[in-house]
Amino acid sequence: MAKKPENMAFEAALAELEGIVAQLEQGEVPLEQALAQFERGIALVRASQQKLEQAQQQVQILTQDPEQPLQPFGTEDA
Repeated sequence: MAKKPENMAFEAALAELEGIVAQLEQGEVPLEQALAQFERGIALVRASQQKLEQAQQQVQILTQDPEQPLQPFGTEDA
């Protein structure tokens, strides 16, 4: 049985998602199986997005300097 997406490492979820996309792009998967794969893919995307958001929050916390507020990436003055 496949692991729940929320219990998978980000990299493993991404690799599985890439495999699902490749299979679906070939168009040779029966409809019922394609729908099941699509559903699994959506779950993988949601879990991966949540992991990315958590990592972003952790980076913000670690880099906070009370004297200098954080700016969004790419908006700092040169």
